[in-house]
Amino acid sequence: MVKILIPTTLQKHTNNQPTVELQASTVSELIDVLEKSYPGIKNRIRKESGEINRYLNIYVKEEDIRFLQGAETVLNEGDEVSIVPAVAGG
Repeated sequence: MVKILIPTTLQKHTNNQPTVELQASTVSELIDVLEKSYPGIKNRIRKESGEINRYLNIYVKEEDIRFLQGAETVLNEGDEVSIVPAVAGG
């Protein structure tokens, strides 16, 4: 199982749960499994083209997946995945 930390902005899709645990072997698969468990969440995380929305950052064990293997980053039992909305300011 993998623990997923859900940001407040997406918790309406997870029945207001801040964390969920699911089984997946990659980040891409995790997004698909999230969609099966919580319909409608996938469109908030991923574009129709399959790429992660640019206003979201996804971390596996505190490592940004953009610096790993992107959506194909491998997940292991007990990993923690954080979905974090990008913050901009000036």
